[in-house]
Formats: sequence, C-alpha cells, structure tokens
Amino acid sequence: MDGLLLSKGLFPEQFLRKTVDYILSQQLDDGLIPWFEGHKADPWDHTEAAMGLSIAGEFDAAEKAYQWLADHQLDDGSWYANYQDGKALYKEKRETNFIAYIATGVWHHYRISGNREFLERLYPAVKKAIDLVVSMQAPTGEIYWAIEEDGQPFKDALVTGCSSVYKSLECAIAIAEELEQDCGHYIEAYKKLGLALSEHPEYFDRTWESKARFSMDWFYPILAGAIQGDAAKQRIAERWETFVRDNMGCLCVSDEPWVTIAESCELTMALLAAGEHAKAVQVYSWLHQWRDNKDGAYWTGYQYKENIIWPEEKTTWTAGAILLAADALTQHTPAWNIFQCSQLGIDDQNRKPLSNKKSVSLA
Repeated sequence: MDGLLLSKGLFPEQFLRKTVDYILSQQLDDGLIPWFEGHKADPWDHTEAAMGLSIAGEFDAAEKAYQWLADHQLDDGSWYANYQDGKALYKEKRETNFIAYIATGVWHHYRISGNREFLERLYPAVKKAIDLVVSMQAPTGEIYWAIEEDGQPFKDALVTGCSSVYKSLECAIAIAEELEQDCGHYIEAYKKLGLALSEHPEYFDRTWESKARFSMDWFYPILAGAIQGDAAKQRIAERWETFVRDNMGCLCVSDEPWVTIAESCELTMALLAAGEHAKAVQVYSWLHQWRDNKDGAYWTGYQYKENIIWPEEKTTWTAGAILLAADALTQHTPAWNIFQCSQLGIDDQNRKPLSNKKSVSLA
C-alpha cells in the first residue's frame, strides 16, 4: 500500500500492527529500544519509539522503556547521548533536548493509559531531568544545547532542540499540575523559552553556522507550539517549496536530495498544528512507499537523485513517528493532540480551556 489517506476515526490498526511488532522485536530485555538490532540507542529516539508502543496499547512494553530511563538516569538528572551493549557512549556531552524528552513521553503515556501509579513512579525522574534542563537556560531564554563532561553548559542553542525542550517543559508542567506539585519555575522557563523561539532568532546559532538548512528548524517551532496561527501558516508557506518534494516527503536538509520519513511524519503533525489539514493528509499519504511490507518497518530515508534507499536501516524511532502521525490524523487515542495543542488546559487553536483539564495561567 503506497497511499494511505487518513481521517478522524479511521486509525489503520491492522495495517500498522506489523510496525508495532517491529518496535517490540527490537526492544531489549531491559526495556531499551535501540535504533535497530545491534545498533546504538539514544534517550530521545528511545522515547519516540516508546510513544508508538503506547499508541498501540502496548502499555507494559512502553512502561518498561520509561523504567529503563529512570533506572539509568545519572545523579544530575541527565543521560548520556548514546548507549550500546549496556554501555554509555560519547560521554563528552549530554544534550538537553534528549534529557527533557522523558517529560513528553511520560505525559503522552499517562494520557493514553490513565495509569496514575506510573505517573507518580516516573515523576521523580522527570523532575530531575527538567530541573537540570531549566538550570541550563540562558538569561535571554534559550536553553543551552548540551552539558559538558564537567557539568558546564555549552553556551549556544539550537532552534530544533529548544523547540523540543519547549514541548517537554509544557508536558512537565502538565504532569506537575496533575500531581499537585509546585512548578512555578517551570512555567517561567517555559514563557522565556517560548518568547525566544517566537521572537528572537538571533539567540540561536550564535557560535556556529546557521542550521536553517535543516527542515526541522523550519517546522519544529510550530510542532512544539511556540509559533501558532497565522504566523505558523506563513512560516509553512515560506519554505514549502524548499523542503517538500511531491509524492516523496520532506527533505532532511535543503541542499541534499534526501527525503526522510521521520521528519515527514513530524511535518505532518506540524501541519495539523498550523491548521493545514489537507497538506498533512497529503504528506502522510506519500510515506508508505518507504515501508518494508515484510516486517512493517520503515526505511529511514530515500535519496532520490540516485534512486536508492539510504541509509539501509529501518529505525524504531521512524516507526514511532509513523504511529504518532497516524494517531494525530485519526484522533485515535486520548493523546492524539499532544503536538497539536497545549497540554496546559488551553486549546491553542481556539484559546479555550480543554474540557478535561484545568487551566494553568501563563500570563
């Protein structure tokens, strides 16, 4: 099946079952989800794959993945960038968006499962992670992208990384409110970061070449909710021709003929957040030509100048992104809108309180 046009209430459960089974087949006994068999894992992509498991109702496996994070968290609240064969790799830097993403995953799982015991059990790990990330905020609001081996911040920031942190802060606030925990300092950090992302591009890429050639810098502020409404639609329109290839998907970078499936899924959700529903349905419909129908997994990307799958790997986080986008399009689970509106009791499309959440003041 190359085309898959999805709408509300039509989650393709049977079609995506093999995709879920692929993630399960790659998960290790201790709960860690590597990119694929024999390869490394990282905390962000591990969480993305776990979110796919939650969508599929594989709650035990998802909770095992989050417990792995809790069990391997360092004393300061962080994780190393990569793990393989039970060992940490690349200890020189720990990336703040990797650290923060546990909050997004834990909140996502709770919204689907309703398992309060899980939320209470994981909250200490979430709190340690977010406390550390907030301590890495610059006076101007951006979050420094990494922590050096000696615990000092690497003093520059990435638009994509900070956008991911912005959504994770939002989810951390939602968790704290749900558990009636103080989160005033999270709210202040969230407001400052949102202002930096929406109004101060000069705060990012200060010491290195601009990352604007990466498509994620284009749509991640929308995916995370930092840019909304007409501004989001304008941002989409400005670089649509730069990054989108008809009948293929979204480029990873503007200057390479390489369509990547996970970025295309995330663009699908950003389009929904921007109110571009027809475009979202269209982009997602292109992606299933990159599926291996034998095992339900998706290839990472396609190099269209050479007409080759590249690299020849089927990543679990790509499978997770496929499931997240399908959920967003079909509104299948209670967490379908985690990247479409605020988790803080405010519907960002209509600016009205959500019926099942109390409002958190960000004024």
